[in-house]
Amino acid sequence: MVELVRGLGAWDGTLLVIGSVVGTGIFLTTDEMARALPHEGLLLLAWLAGGLLTLAGAFAYAELGAMFPRAGGIYHFLAEAYGPLPAFLYGWCSFLVIFTGGIAAIAAGFAEYLGGFVQFASVDNRLLALELGGFAWRLSGVQVTAVAAILALTAVNWLGLRAGATVSNLLTAIKVAAIAGFVVLAFAVPARAPLALAAPLPAAGLAAGFGVALFTVLWSFDGWYGLTISAGELRDPTRDLPRALIWGTAACTGLYLLVHLVYFRALPLAELATTSRPGEAAAGALFGAAGGRLLAAAIVVSAFGCLASTVLYSARVYLPMAQDGLFFAALGRVSPRHRTPGPSLWAQGAWASALALTGTYEQLYTYVMFVVVLFHVATGSAVFVLRRRRPTAGRPYRAWGYPLVPALFVLGLLWLAANTAVERPIESLAGFGLLLAGLPAYGYWRSRRPD
Repeated sequence: MVELVRGLGAWDGTLLVIGSVVGTGIFLTTDEMARALPHEGLLLLAWLAGGLLTLAGAFAYAELGAMFPRAGGIYHFLAEAYGPLPAFLYGWCSFLVIFTGGIAAIAAGFAEYLGGFVQFASVDNRLLALELGGFAWRLSGVQVTAVAAILALTAVNWLGLRAGATVSNLLTAIKVAAIAGFVVLAFAVPARAPLALAAPLPAAGLAAGFGVALFTVLWSFDGWYGLTISAGELRDPTRDLPRALIWGTAACTGLYLLVHLVYFRALPLAELATTSRPGEAAAGALFGAAGGRLLAAAIVVSAFGCLASTVLYSARVYLPMAQDGLFFAALGRVSPRHRTPGPSLWAQGAWASALALTGTYEQLYTYVMFVVVLFHVATGSAVFVLRRRRPTAGRPYRAWGYPLVPALFVLGLLWLAANTAVERPIESLAGFGLLLAGLPAYGYWRSRRPD
């Protein structure tokens, strides 16, 4: 049987974590957060809380990943703790929306920023018109570019693990250097706005506003667990996975905090709340129009790097599902020549491209974020379940601060899920509906699976 190559080291893993997390969220979400929580100190606290909550999750996932260092990560953790149904529902949602919708959203963000530098030649802002059965389908430059980026990176990852990792590592190194340079230069010039971290607190709505802000923060941290999904390709997963997961998450937290301190030095919070591109606005305030343009170029690289890392790890979920008889059988094969999950990569790329073309990814991704939080609650709780059921099982790494730190992760996300259900009930119900839609699919594949 052809197997995946164990060719990733601790450095590759750390860059994969950073690359999977740092995309466009850090440059685009501050305005929404500032409207929900109009206080600089509390916003910085939300970023710190989100980083610490993610780090607590990294400790828990590191224990699980070291126990089950196989391709699939969360899929295996849920299966080992609760059985095949929760694991399947996670994989189902991942293929349907979580990963493919995320890939489509990142690709669209990359294409939109790239369009600011490369004017797409088109008529009426349309590059291509298709007609199928009398139905006219017009594609914009952003859509075509997004699909091209998805398929190009899918091809690179299909050609081999080292090829995919090299592209991902290079792009991550460039974007980290660019962000670090931006921060250093920003602190070297005079502030354009006074810091107001200790301003009087808003009169009302603090808890709800903080919950909305924290939800956005965790969306910007999404992907931190991606390395556990690629654990089957780490050379020494029991040692390198915990290190890379923790180092990468800590590095992302530091970057996010520093960048937002720069934003607060550049523009008053009221102004940040009214701009849809706060990163460029802050760079423009500090360095002029050229500074904003340079940061926009850095965002293009950042988005493309995040897309490369996400494409690399995401397809590893569908491989074990199919091998367990719970998904399309063809997706359970590893390409004999390249030793990559080729069918899973191309299926993922095709569906993500379809989502990018139809433009439905944004709405679907908003719906499914509530379900993503619930899956993380279940996975964090799996540490406690497996400690009780399998007390003597080998644990090359034990979660730091157990049981307090993993419990804080689970309780923090439970509070976030409850707050989200109250603040966004329609989206939460829709996400739960997508999850329940997986039940008949599970019944179908379960009935076809040989016992």
